[in-house]
Formats: sequence, C-alpha cells, structure tokens
Amino acid sequence: MATVTLIPAHRMAGARKKAEEAPKLRVAAYCRVSTENDEQATSYEAQIEHYTDFIGKHPGWKLAGIYADDGISGTNTKKREEFNRLIDDCMAGRVDMVVTKSISRFARNTLDCLKYIRQLKDKNIAVFFEKESINTLDAKGEVLLTIMASLAQQESQSISQNVRLGLQYRYQQGKVQVCTNRFLGYDKDEDGNLVINPEEAKVVKRIFREYLEGRSYYAIGKGLTADGIKTAAGSDYWLASTLRKILMNEKYMGDALLQKTVTTDFLTKKRVVNKGIVPQYYVENSHEAIIPRELFMQVQEEMIRRARLETGTGKRRVYSGKYALSHLMYCAHCGDIYRRTHWQIRGEKHVVWRCISRIDKRKNNIDCPSRTIYEKDLHAAVVTAFNQLIKRKDELIPGMKIALERALGQSNGPRVAEIDEQLEAMQRELVKKANANQGVEALADEIEVLRVEKQGLLLEDADRTGMKKRFDEFEAFLDEQTMGITDYDEVMVRQLIKKITVFDDRLVFEFKAGIETEVQI
Repeated sequence: MATVTLIPAHRMAGARKKAEEAPKLRVAAYCRVSTENDEQATSYEAQIEHYTDFIGKHPGWKLAGIYADDGISGTNTKKREEFNRLIDDCMAGRVDMVVTKSISRFARNTLDCLKYIRQLKDKNIAVFFEKESINTLDAKGEVLLTIMASLAQQESQSISQNVRLGLQYRYQQGKVQVCTNRFLGYDKDEDGNLVINPEEAKVVKRIFREYLEGRSYYAIGKGLTADGIKTAAGSDYWLASTLRKILMNEKYMGDALLQKTVTTDFLTKKRVVNKGIVPQYYVENSHEAIIPRELFMQVQEEMIRRARLETGTGKRRVYSGKYALSHLMYCAHCGDIYRRTHWQIRGEKHVVWRCISRIDKRKNNIDCPSRTIYEKDLHAAVVTAFNQLIKRKDELIPGMKIALERALGQSNGPRVAEIDEQLEAMQRELVKKANANQGVEALADEIEVLRVEKQGLLLEDADRTGMKKRFDEFEAFLDEQTMGITDYDEVMVRQLIKKITVFDDRLVFEFKAGIETEVQI
C-alpha cells in the first residue's frame, strides 16, 4: 500500500525578500490617429502623454515603450509600421503587456484583431483595452473582444459606405475629383479644380503630336527619356503602357469619366477597374482642355488603325515606327508587308527591303516571287513620286478640292447636339430613379446606346477633320515646292504617304490626300 506523507506549508528563508524583489511587468502602449489633420495631431500627442502617466502610476509596471502610428487607417495592418514593430517586440520577449485606448484604436478588422490577440495570448501577453475595460487574459475577455471587434468592423464599414455615397453625390453633380500627383499636365487650384500646368502640358502636346506623326510608343518614350523628361510619377523611363494611357485619357480634351475604378473591399482597400460594378459618370467640358477635341479623336482613330494592322496572311502585325516605310509597303503578290533587312554580297553590306514571306519562308509557308529593292533605289523612287506630283500640282489641287467637298459631306454636329439633349434629360431621370431605389437597368442601357452612337459620330467628324487636315498639309507641301525635292525625307513620308504597293516593275504610291502615282523601277 502506498504511503502518503503530508508536507506542511512553510515560508522558506529569504522568500519574502525575493517576492518583494520580483521584476516589474514590462508594459507597452499602442496609440493610433486615423487622419492627419491638426485636431487629430493634437489627439496623437495627448495619447502619448496620457499613457506615459498611466503606466507610470502603476507600481508593478514599467514603461516598455510607446508605439504610435500617426495618420494611418486601422482597417488593416500592412502599413502600420509601429504596430508591426510592437508585435515583433512582443514576440521577441521584450514586452509583457500591451495597453491601448480601445478596440477601434487597435484594429477595426475583426480577423486581424483576433489574430494578433491570440498570437500574443499564446505568449502569455495580455492586451488591456482601457475604454472597454477588457483584459484579453481574463476568461471572458475573448468573448467580449469578439463582440466589440465585430461592432468596430461594422463602424468602419458604415464609414466606408458614407464616403462612397458622398463621392457618388459629387459625381452626380459633375464634380471632378482627380489626384494630380501622378497626372501629367494638370494641377489643382485652391478650390480643387483642374488647372493646366504649362510645362507639363508641353510634354502632353508633344506626345500626341509625335504619335500622329507616326512614331511608336517606343520611339516617343526613347525621345522623352533622351531629353531628360520625367514621367508624372518621377521615373526617367517611359513605358508603352504609360504613353497609351495618356493618349487614351479623355481628360486631356476637357472631359472626365468618373468612377473608372471602384473599391470592392473596405478592409483591404482593393480597387479594381469598374466594369459595370457601379455606375459611371461622363462629364463633358469639365475643365480646360490641353488637346483639341478633334485632335484627340484623330489619335483614337489612329490607335484603332494600328491595332488592326495585319500581314497578308491575316496575322496580327505589331506596329513599328522605327522607319517611316515599315508600315507603308505591301507586296502586290501575297499582300504581306515589306521589311528592312541586310544583305552581304562579296563581303559588302547592303540595306534592302524584302517581303517578309521571302525572309522567313518556313514560317509563312508561302513561295512568294516578289522582288527585293535596294534601299537607295527605294528612296530615289519616293523622291521621284513626290516630284511627279509637284509637276502636276496646278491640275491636281482643283480636282482634289472638289473630291474633298464631296467626301466631307454634312457634319454630324446637329445629331450630336440632339443626342446631348436626350442624354441630359435621361441622366436627370436616371438620378431620380437611383435615389428612389427604382430599377435603372433599362434606362442605363438606353443611355449607353446613345453614348455609343455619339462616339461613332464624333469619330466620323474626326475622320472628316483629319481628311481636311491631310488635304491642307498636302496642298501646303505642293505650294511650297517650286523646283522639286532632291533628298529623301522620313518626316515627309510619314506625313503624306498612306501606302506603297510593290509590283515587279513599278511602285504604286497612294497619298493620304487621295492621290495616286506610279514610279517605274
């Protein structure tokens, strides 16, 4: 049978002294101010002062540090540097307890809040919420904490919804809200309105001009970088995507499409492209334009044209603006494009132009009999084509004017004005229905149909304007020439020639003004 001996409790010598000398609890305070205005900054300083006194008044505590995030939202912890440093110090054993004002100061996201509370609890580190009087190491602490954190998350969601409704009301009033920190060409005045930045506007105009002159994104970006011109974000390098966004941004012609992106999660602040998630608002003439509307529409037309470029075999072709002739020359046999390449003949290098079906026969699987043209002969043929037109200018110009008047026809202006009136009335009706929580889908579809029609009409007018501009440029070129030209000019080729078809014995030149001429080779 087992023997049990009772050992009576008695205090060992020196135990009282050791208890009195027990180490103090290392307590850290966490403070956070949500915004960065002057009043909140005062609150920020007050919190630091408060917790310095609060911890100092407890005899068993000693200050382990005050961790304070200033001007940072509590809905997630990714950008809260001081909060993250506090957690790291707790995990490293440098803090025994954390004190903070309230759950909403610690986190408005229930998942984040509970995650860190449990992480600290595993290390036997308490978090004390002063306002709610909750100690997370108490038995009922986590139950109360879950309830309170959920309420805090609902409060954050409510604030987010109120902000969204406020923005939507501004959009309905046509008030443009744009961050100009990364927006080339514009600044904001004291009232928040967009105003042109003259120096940056020069860069915007240059980008639009060079694009219409035939340069590729790469060529435009290379030139801007070479001239030491930085992007709106301060980068030395211009990406094709950056230039494309500039050329497509309707704000440069004085309009504004509002709510292009939308926040889909108020916790993560994730924004996505608004593809029918919430309504958008299009405001015409909302601010001063940098690019005339006609010129902007011509650029959109040119972007569509380049996107639809194909080879003779039906494959999509990437636009190249390195050489003016790269996107102009087509083979009469297979319809494919000509490409600049090099030949080595008896150790001597020659620049030639060949149909790409012949350059890569295995890839294209076409036995094209097209001819090869030396670049010097091609340039000479271009000069000859221009001179042929210069000699005939007295007979060409009158006929071209008559053809131009027929082609231009009537402007779409009256129909566009009519659509604008309809859109204005329908927009007012849409806002009324939306505010009354009535169905708006059918009306929204009608508005979209009218907007698409209007866009098409504007593109047609832009095409007419472009046609008139090309004729004026061609007429001005002919008027300036009295003796003919002697040298090949890339700029002139980009500006005036639309297409060159390569036959075995001749080149057929089609000019943008609608004139054709042939040169024997």
